[in-house]
Amino acid sequence: MNKNTRHHSTLLFDSEQTSLKARQLRRAFTLVELLVVIAIIGILVGLLLPAVQAAREAARRGQCLNNLSQLILAVHNHEFSYERLPSGVIDTAGPIRNEAIGQHVSWLVQLLPYMEQTQTFKGFNQTLGAYADENKRARSQRIPFLLCPSSAAPPVPNIGLTHYVGCHHDSESPIDANNNGVFFLNSRLRLAEVEDGTSSTIFIGEALHPDALGWASGTRASLRNTGSFDLMPVPIANPLATPANSILFVGGFGSSHSGGANFAFGDGSVRFLSSNIDPVLYVKLGSRADGQMLDLDERNSPW
Repeated sequence: MNKNTRHHSTLLFDSEQTSLKARQLRRAFTLVELLVVIAIIGILVGLLLPAVQAAREAARRGQCLNNLSQLILAVHNHEFSYERLPSGVIDTAGPIRNEAIGQHVSWLVQLLPYMEQTQTFKGFNQTLGAYADENKRARSQRIPFLLCPSSAAPPVPNIGLTHYVGCHHDSESPIDANNNGVFFLNSRLRLAEVEDGTSSTIFIGEALHPDALGWASGTRASLRNTGSFDLMPVPIANPLATPANSILFVGGFGSSHSGGANFAFGDGSVRFLSSNIDPVLYVKLGSRADGQMLDLDERNSPW
């Protein structure tokens, strides 16, 4: 091998070594490339999280609808057994005051045997009233399907809360024997007495803020009306309604779900009603016998 050939071979070897070192150096990311990758991952995670939250809320809303389905089924079973709907609240006289005084046995207490809560029902003496010491253990029971999974309301010690409340009236009014909903003071209605039609009458809905008197109390803790929607900025039926701090104030439905609340109708159906529902239609849905026909656009409304 002559001198020129050896020199050429040396150059080729050096070139291959340089190329190999360059390839080895290119195996790692530069700082700029690493920052770009991190930024892309951050954007993707940011896009994914709202979708995950939306999917979780959809699942929670579905569970909430299932809870209402169980409750309206229990109402129908009670009506089948006793040939009447449960009384909204049992007491000697009205109007019902929002305080722990009186008998105040709620419609939910009467439904306990039809909600797989027979032992709780046996441990509750309705004659003594909702607040009697003998009923403390029963009324403090936490019944899972009386709680909306979307609510972040903290538990109250020794009190069983409920997010599901019956409809006592179509406007803000104290709970009394002359209400026109389906659950009111000492009510004993048959389904046939719901003259507006069970498919057009709200039986049960959600309460945005559960009352601390609990599910055993037949006050605003277990009854509401269609006089307002808690997700709305103002009452939609009676702008002169009793102030919220009144002992007789009842309040409207509402929920922790975005844009509306779930409701159970007398025919057994459960539906999500938008907080932007037509105010006139909303009031009509709260009355069992207002004597008014739904307009064509109201009947076709998705609510």
